[in-house]
Amino acid sequence: MVINPWDEFAAEEAIALSERYDADTVAISAGDPAATDALKHALAMGVNEAVLVDQNLVTDGDDWTLAEALAAAIQQQDDVELVLAGRMTVDGNSGVVYAGVACKLGWDLITNVTRIVEVADGKLTAEIVHEGGQETVEAPLPVVVSVAKEINDPRYPSFMGIRKASRAKIPVLDGGDIDVSAGRRVRWDNLRKPEVKKVEVQIFDGGSVQEKAAKLAEALLAEKVI
Repeated sequence: MVINPWDEFAAEEAIALSERYDADTVAISAGDPAATDALKHALAMGVNEAVLVDQNLVTDGDDWTLAEALAAAIQQQDDVELVLAGRMTVDGNSGVVYAGVACKLGWDLITNVTRIVEVADGKLTAEIVHEGGQETVEAPLPVVVSVAKEINDPRYPSFMGIRKASRAKIPVLDGGDIDVSAGRRVRWDNLRKPEVKKVEVQIFDGGSVQEKAAKLAEALLAEKVI
């Protein structure tokens, strides 16, 4: 299993902030033993520690179950002030798990962050992008942040980093370590295809461009489109 490319931006930002503020970093994921490959990639990049949540805790669940499990794993760590996550997953293109984590932790959430300006005086200042443009926002610590790909260029793991990560023993949290409610929270009661509507297509053949344009205008006027 490879690391989610979006989470690679989060890992890089965590490492950069740890170098900037002399902090420790922990990569957390949930899955089967193959998921340790993604965690070891983060370790090879420079993340200090990694933790895996046993897949059995989330197998029969949904995104909310996963968020609950990750939040519980975060609470197992000491003095966490900042949680960084990628913007979305690559398998389902969803971007809801980090929001669920923030909800379970009771922390503020900042999304689509392109730059973390400062972490100081009990708050985080960041630049975000949205449809209206760019904005600078502040939130009290602790806080959950989802990062956009514009935030950085993830480093390549060094040879020594890869060797060190390959020997790392990654602890696994199971039901004896964290409490996660089993099962799905969202259930689909009814799935159906939308009604198929017949569409009439009219093609204007022959004549000059001007003649075709005139015929199109007449047709649109007749249908009261214009």
